Amino acid sequence: MSKQKICNRCALPAAFPGIRFNEAGVCNFCQGFKGAGGEATKKAEYRLKFESLIDQYRGDSTYDALMCYSGGKDSTYTLSILKEQYGLNILAVTVDNGFISEQASRNIRVVVENLGVDHIYYKPRFDVLAKIFRHCASNDIYSRKSLERASGICTSCMAIVKYSTLRMALEKDIPLIVYGWSPGQSPVTSSIIKNNPGIVKMMQKSLYDPLYRVAGNDIKPYFLEDKHFGDTFRFPYYIHPLAFLGYDEETAYKSIARLSWKPPGDTDANSTNCLLNSFANMMHKRRLGFHPYVYELSNLVRGGYLDRDIALARLAQSENPEIISKVKRKLEIEAD
Repeated sequence: MSKQKICNRCALPAAFPGIRFNEAGVCNFCQGFKGAGGEATKKAEYRLKFESLIDQYRGDSTYDALMCYSGGKDSTYTLSILKEQYGLNILAVTVDNGFISEQASRNIRVVVENLGVDHIYYKPRFDVLAKIFRHCASNDIYSRKSLERASGICTSCMAIVKYSTLRMALEKDIPLIVYGWSPGQSPVTSSIIKNNPGIVKMMQKSLYDPLYRVAGNDIKPYFLEDKHFGDTFRFPYYIHPLAFLGYDEETAYKSIARLSWKPPGDTDANSTNCLLNSFANMMHKRRLGFHPYVYELSNLVRGGYLDRDIALARLAQSENPEIISKVKRKLEIEAD
């Protein structure tokens, strides 16, 4: 990817959709950012709302919360907070896309044991996943707007994670689904969402239909069926606690080190669990001209969570050719 103009305040490049720069080289996204004023009040408000939900639903079902647990840094930190600070009865669920780092797998095993948390590995058929990942490597099956925040490969993977775990929570009557998303992925105002069946059905369709065109009926087990939208099921809340509980990477790393969590040595600078991420990033940059993590990292820079130089260094890091080759072999993609 050729060198291009980058915002002087965040990390957004000239190729990012809709970007404009003023005379000082500052992008319109930074110009429109209202700063951190009122953030502390919002965080306190949402924290109280979260604690109220815990009081309302604790002990109401077999599990208080389903944690979408990737084994990465942020989801591990979130899981530890739920268990150690709030004492929730948690079902941790890891959706195995076939590319979990060996160290991440060890981290998952040791962390759930050290925290005393029930855990399920849910492994969709790899032939189905590989077909989807191969197609998304060279085709944009989603809207350009959605691709501003994540690669097509990651969007597909997260769709399966999101709706397979929602299906599981509905069938087990678990009232809260928790993600370990950073404030760059989910702002405070989106950190607690009560799922509405009608909206869920509409949102699922926007992801299901493109995937169905690629993989057909094989994707049905990973999404909700018509029966799930009836009166039988209680739709849970989505919770993204790091947006309102505070977020600092150094604090997170120190906290999870207590649980014997160790950083993988074979993932890229923007993932601590997934080998596929490097390949997905590379293909996204080739086709669209910008890194799929630039939106999240720029939000973290604007919010004061991450130094701009660190963000730029992460975005500039080249993909490990050995990992790229390994992913291509597993997906049966010919080398360039």
